[in-house]
Amino acid sequence: MYYYSLNEYIKDTFGEKAYKLSIDGGMTCPNRDGTLGSRGCIFCSAGGSGEFAADRELSISEQLSQAKQRIVAKSDCKKFIAYFQPFTNTYAPVRTLRKLYYEAIAPDEIVALSIATRPDCLGDDVIGLLSEINKKKPVWVELGLQTIHPRSAEYIRRGYELKVYDEAVKKLRKIGVQVITHIILGLPGESREEMLRSVEYAGERSDGIKLQLLHVLKGTDLLKDYEAGKFEVLTMEEYIDILCDCIEILPKNVVIHRLTGDGDKKLLVAPLWSADKKRVINSINKGLSKRDVFFSAPLAT
Repeated sequence: MYYYSLNEYIKDTFGEKAYKLSIDGGMTCPNRDGTLGSRGCIFCSAGGSGEFAADRELSISEQLSQAKQRIVAKSDCKKFIAYFQPFTNTYAPVRTLRKLYYEAIAPDEIVALSIATRPDCLGDDVIGLLSEINKKKPVWVELGLQTIHPRSAEYIRRGYELKVYDEAVKKLRKIGVQVITHIILGLPGESREEMLRSVEYAGERSDGIKLQLLHVLKGTDLLKDYEAGKFEVLTMEEYIDILCDCIEILPKNVVIHRLTGDGDKKLLVAPLWSADKKRVINSINKGLSKRDVFFSAPLAT
């Protein structure tokens, strides 16, 4: 049984391998600036999940150049995807977004624009801008759904109802933008069946999916609950078993962008096994092969 990997999708779409360059647009989030809250989602670090992005004090062009230099030092890759990663990357006036996005797609070697954001930060003016840019270079929008279950959404302080995600997906699909949905596996209190329902729901509505292991990071409110013994994190064996179930129920045309994710080792408290990326990837590959589940290209990230 074969499933569609991001590596294969990129080669099918752009003719060769392309690397993501993580950049910082200098934005914040309605869950941090007082609009919805000031503490962020319960699992989110102070860096807004952008610990691996470039320095936000640099211009977008400078960030791209810096990130590209790190890639070309160890690869002969010639095509790249500009990835606005930290915080909520549609959470700014459209005139600001237009300047940032156009600067990001200006280099010839940038073949696509990927934007991580929240479904509740996609007003009609932003949708209009994304439609405009999508006519010039492909636009991918990553939506942080994490779970479809109201109890879990309230616990993680997501700040919007499921219907908001549904409406955002409809708007993005209408303008031909690729929708990539983030789901967290291992949220406190969620059963395997609940995790699978979230994955199935997202898979039915998305072009791509990112499956993320729950990380407990320093400086988060999630850490306080973990240290108080309110939940346990998944073992590697448990995670891989659930991951295999998830992959088996995804539609074959859904591109799998991520199977675990990386927590910054300086911030990671649990699960510590996730810090050994090579061992994790090898174990995932072994787990998938035992289920006769194979990617259309070798799993490397």
